[in-house]
Amino acid sequence: MWDSIFSIANWWALICWIGLILLPRAPFVLTAIFYLGAGLLSLAYTALFGVLLGGLVDPVMVGEGGGANFSTIEGVRALFMSDAGVTIGWIHYLAFDLFVGLWIAKDADLKDFSRLLQAPVLLLTLFAGPAGLLVWMIIRERRARKGARKSALKGSLGS
Repeated sequence: MWDSIFSIANWWALICWIGLILLPRAPFVLTAIFYLGAGLLSLAYTALFGVLLGGLVDPVMVGEGGGANFSTIEGVRALFMSDAGVTIGWIHYLAFDLFVGLWIAKDADLKDFSRLLQAPVLLLTLFAGPAGLLVWMIIRERRARKGARKSALKGSLGS
C-alpha cells in the first residue's frame, strides 16, 4: 500500500513540475498546479500523517517512552522507521518543493526572467528544494533591488 501511495505522489508531483516548467504560465495552469498539485499533496500529507499518528496504520510509538517525536534526532528517526513514515515525509517534501517552485516561477515571470534561466533553477528546486531556493534568491537579488528602486522613484515623483 505505501509503495503505491509513494509512487502515485511521485508521479503526481512530476506531472505538476513538467507543467510548471514547460507549459505556458496561464492563470489556469498556475491555479491547477497550486490546488491540484501542492494542495492535493498537502491534503494527502495531512490525512496520512493524522492516520499514522493516530495509530490507525503502521503505528509508531509516540510520546514519552515511545521514541517518535520532533524534539530529538532519535525521535525524528523513529518517525521515519516505517514505510508509512518515509512515504508521508516524502510527500511533505514534494508538496513544499512544488509550492516553492511555483513561487519561483511566478516571481521570475514578474521580474521578466527568461524561461531558459528559470528551467535549471526549477529543476534544482525539484531535486534539492532548498538549494534551488537559495540559487533563486541569489539570482533575483539584483533585479529585485533594481525594481524596488524604480518603485520608490516612481512613488516619490507621483507625490
